[in-house]
Amino acid sequence: MSIAKKIGFVLLVILVVLAIAAFVFTRPDRADLPWSDVTGTDPTLQQPEAETFPTIGIAEPIGWGANDTPIPAEGLSVSRFAEGLDHPRTLLTLPNGDVLVSLTDAPAVRAPGEHNWIEDKIAGFLFGRAGSDTGSPDKVVLLRDTTGDGKADKRFVLGDDFNSPSGLAWANDILFVANHDAVWAYNYSLGDTSLSTKPVKIMDLAPGPNHWMRNLLLSPDASKLYVAVGSASNIGERGMEAEEGRALIWEYDLENRSQRIYGAGLRNPNGLAWNPWSGELWTTVNERDMLGSDLVPDYLTNVPVGAQYGWPWVYWKDNVDRRVKAPMPQFITEYTRRPEYALGPHVAALGLVFAREGAKLGPKFSSGALIAQHGSWNREPPSGYNVVYVPFDARGNPTGKPVPVLSGFLTDDGKTHGRPTWVSWAADGALLVSDDTAGIIWRVIDKDADPAPAIERITGERLPPQRELRSGLQGAFGEEYARE
Repeated sequence: MSIAKKIGFVLLVILVVLAIAAFVFTRPDRADLPWSDVTGTDPTLQQPEAETFPTIGIAEPIGWGANDTPIPAEGLSVSRFAEGLDHPRTLLTLPNGDVLVSLTDAPAVRAPGEHNWIEDKIAGFLFGRAGSDTGSPDKVVLLRDTTGDGKADKRFVLGDDFNSPSGLAWANDILFVANHDAVWAYNYSLGDTSLSTKPVKIMDLAPGPNHWMRNLLLSPDASKLYVAVGSASNIGERGMEAEEGRALIWEYDLENRSQRIYGAGLRNPNGLAWNPWSGELWTTVNERDMLGSDLVPDYLTNVPVGAQYGWPWVYWKDNVDRRVKAPMPQFITEYTRRPEYALGPHVAALGLVFAREGAKLGPKFSSGALIAQHGSWNREPPSGYNVVYVPFDARGNPTGKPVPVLSGFLTDDGKTHGRPTWVSWAADGALLVSDDTAGIIWRVIDKDADPAPAIERITGERLPPQRELRSGLQGAFGEEYARE
């Protein structure tokens, strides 16, 4: 056989292998379970089937027509609060009604840990198809509605010296901004239209680009700052050294300038909010991939101090992920917490707010949480691409199934007009929703609704203090047991 024929034969074999790989790669794992089974307080968890190639279901962004809008729930109306923005992600409404928005995307840095160039190329392709990975604008913009008509008629660039900014928080004339690799503090008085002073670094953070958003929440008394940091990988495959300072929520004491891990084992925590019934910290979390279209549900949960949610070794309390190579800590299933509420597999839950006093979405949406779901890239059929409402009961616990508040982002042919990313309450009680790939901030309101009443904080009588130390049966059960 001539050299030319040998080369031709080798090329033919390579083409056949690539064709087979392409066929396998594009065969999706289709969901088997009804959506109601994989959401709520008691989701069905199928037996896991690890995927060699992920299910791919990229919804190509096509934008909105000039007069098009998402579909609001019955009784609600939706309009454009602002448009023409360059990749708006997080929102913060200030006490004077001004709205801050981060214009941002993933940083141009290399992920920590071990690398697979094929994996990196595929990831870049997927993010590009989804409308991300196009370069970060690195700006924080102030939007102001001076006429009260529900549209931002004034726009100011507060600053552009950022590095993939996401988290925003404000109190006592200090604006906190989380870049992908650090939290900074700026002197900022309400009404200012620029950041004119040099910032102070509050704390360093594990950098992106994987799960690069670093979201912020201040404690009610503004003495502590909470920082959500996602993992560098799916299940620790880059090595656990690359996960130092990740997959957790930090608590930073602003007075003592000290930090501690507040909650851990959270693959990619995002939205942060205080539960108005209990005062507990709650978060949205994006769970792991490549176990099929029905696993694993993203979730909404409380985060008590010291809580551990099991990533990467386990999910949903006691389901062991056998793919993880890192040695599993002893007894981890004994102390791992079960998430409170399943939002469904691969919905990419991001922004989170609770119903509050003055909100104008009507009684149907006045006692629960509202969550922006950015949408799946690896599920068939797609999931997310909407804003949902999770009802809470009178004790401050989630119940029932998620209720769509804003939908219609997906088209019938698998494309997307936009992707809801973050939520914030406007000063007039409307719900603001950022749509990053479309560059729009949507305004959702029930024009006929009365402002919602405040949610009453649940309190109870404190146990009386123990005034003397006792031991033995008498101390534990009383004198009558001690005499027997």
